[in-house]
Amino acid sequence: MEQRTLGRTGLAVSRLGLGLAAIGRPGYITLGRHRDLGDARSPDALYARCAEVLDAAHAAGVRYVDAARSYGRAEDFLGRWLTERGIPPGAITVGSKWGYRYTAGWAVEAPVHEQKDLSVERFRAQLPETQALLGRWLGLYQIHSATTDSGALADPALLAALVAARHAGAFRGVGLTLSGPESARTLDLALAAHVDGEPVFDAVQATFNILEPSLAAGLAGAREAGLGVIVKEVHANGRLTDANDRPEDADLLARLRAVAPGRPVDRLAIAFALSHPFVDVVLSGAATTAQLASHAVAAAEPALDVASLATLAEPRELYWGTRGALPWT
Repeated sequence: MEQRTLGRTGLAVSRLGLGLAAIGRPGYITLGRHRDLGDARSPDALYARCAEVLDAAHAAGVRYVDAARSYGRAEDFLGRWLTERGIPPGAITVGSKWGYRYTAGWAVEAPVHEQKDLSVERFRAQLPETQALLGRWLGLYQIHSATTDSGALADPALLAALVAARHAGAFRGVGLTLSGPESARTLDLALAAHVDGEPVFDAVQATFNILEPSLAAGLAGAREAGLGVIVKEVHANGRLTDANDRPEDADLLARLRAVAPGRPVDRLAIAFALSHPFVDVVLSGAATTAQLASHAVAAAEPALDVASLATLAEPRELYWGTRGALPWT
C-alpha cells in the first residue's frame, strides 16, 4: 500500500488508515451497525473484533491507526493489540485525540455518549491517560472536534501547552479534527495559530466525502502550508454504503451505482477521497474484516474521475443537519 510522510511531522503513514470509533465502544452513529456487530458488544467481544480488524488492516498494509479518549476503550484495545502482537514503536503510526470524555457507561442507548471540554486542564488530564495506554506508540495527538465557538484556538495557555508537550517528546505532531459547517473558518484559525513564531499544528483531520466536499480548497491549502491531511467520515456515517436503507437516499444510491457500475458504493467513496492529491490518509471506519478488505481494494484501484460525482454534493447545512439527526445504534 502506498505510503506517505504526514506533513512536517516526519511520521510515516499509509494512504488508507483505520479509525476505531466504530469498534471501540458499543454505540456509534453508523447505518447498518446491528448487521455489523449484532448483540456481541461486551468489552471482551469488542476487543476480539477490534483485534481481528487490526490484524486484517496490518496484513493489508495499513500503517496509520486513529483512536480517541472518547471512543470507549479504543485506546486500551489498541495498546493491548500493539503489545500482544509485538509491534515496535514506529512500525505503525498511532494518532489519538483528547477533549471528549466517554460517558455512555458501555450502553448503546445512553442519554449522553460524550462530554466535551477543550480546556488546557482537560488536555493536561487526558494526555497522561492516553500515554498510559499507548505509551511510546503515540505519534499524533489531536484536539477532538475543534470549532470556532470552543475557544480552544484562541487560548494561549492551551496552545503553549500543546507546543511544550511536542517539544518534550510526548508525541511527534499536534493535530486537530474538524466537524460541522464552520470547519473552513476553524481551519483558518488553526493555520494562523503560532506560539513564539512556531506553528502549533502539524496535521488536520476533517470530514470530506462525496456529499460534503466543501473543504477541498482549505485542505489543499493546509497541505501546502506543511500540514498532514487526514480525512474522516468518507462514508458519511454509512450513507455512502450499501447498508444505507434510508428512503430519502434511494435516488442518491441509484446515481452512485450508475457512476461506476460494478464498483460497490463503499469503494467508490474511498476512491473519491483518495483521488484528491492533498489527502494523505483516508480513514476506514471498518467494523468487519470484509469491510476492511473492500476498502483496501479501493486503495489499489485506478484513480476515479471525481468530476462525475460533483453533482451529488449536498449543501453544507443540509449535510450536517442530516448527520446530526442520525441515531446512535
